[in-house]
Amino acid sequence: MNKCIGCGAILTTNISEEGYTPNIESNLCQRCFKIRNYNEYQVILKDNTDYIKILNNIPKDSLVILVVDLLNINNKISEIGNIIKNKILLVLTKYDLLPSNNEEKFINFFNSFNLNIVDTVIISSQNNFHFDILFQKIKQLKQSNDVYVVGYTNAGKSSMINRIIRNYSNGVNYITTSNLPSTTINTIEIKIEDWMLIDTPGLLDNSILNYVGKDILKKIIPLKKIKPLTYQMKSFQTIKIEDILMVSCEKTNLTMYFSNQLNIQRYYKKLDNTMNLTFHQFNVLKNQEIVILGLGFIHFSNDTLVNIFVIGNTDVFVRTSLIGR
Repeated sequence: MNKCIGCGAILTTNISEEGYTPNIESNLCQRCFKIRNYNEYQVILKDNTDYIKILNNIPKDSLVILVVDLLNINNKISEIGNIIKNKILLVLTKYDLLPSNNEEKFINFFNSFNLNIVDTVIISSQNNFHFDILFQKIKQLKQSNDVYVVGYTNAGKSSMINRIIRNYSNGVNYITTSNLPSTTINTIEIKIEDWMLIDTPGLLDNSILNYVGKDILKKIIPLKKIKPLTYQMKSFQTIKIEDILMVSCEKTNLTMYFSNQLNIQRYYKKLDNTMNLTFHQFNVLKNQEIVILGLGFIHFSNDTLVNIFVIGNTDVFVRTSLIGR
């Protein structure tokens, strides 16, 4: 059975199935064709059950590349370590979007996670940053000819793989990329030199990207380096981001690491939750951060009580500072 080269779906002429193509001789499914040529995205309803089965079947002698988006580090990443016991090459993506260049701190941040990390590389697929280092480490660390790429959805796996294809192979077929979840829906094998790079579907999470429309989605995804925005909150005030997030607190400086395309407004009072957003409350300590998964994070300079109102069932959590002040 032939697979779509873009997403890994089994190609079929059955219009009701994923992997549908009107031409069975094609190497792209209709969904990937529309994403690539018309930016039209067809939602595929999946859960993690099938994806976890794929991870469980990774041979134990295979090197695993775990791809993590530095702007959106999932607090449940240790769960991958419960599934995968293989040696892990940790790849931290989207380095070009963060204003800090403290590579050592970024790497050390992952010491507390339950992962069998043997090495770490920080990359930017957009800027082709550190790819020669990444490629050499893959060749040094792999014990078999199969190297698996895993991670949460939208971590940058497909962009990384496409950059490797461009840089180090004669391949002309590239994986389909999209800002929406579940673009890759089955394994995709890419021959690099005399070994195989195998992409796996991104594990689904409760990212804000699951709950916003296309117009807001375009604003959430940063196109260039983020310029942090700092607000001095003396009395109880509210920061409102589009219609997807409200943050209320007092007696602290808060610095937001979000896309600068978003519309952000400041109010010198509490706002009513007229948009029926989901409420979260945290006692945040000095130099801790609140992560709004898929959107970015907020850094706080002092201890404070923070009220968060966010769209949908987006994961929101407190962590120690990634960037620091």
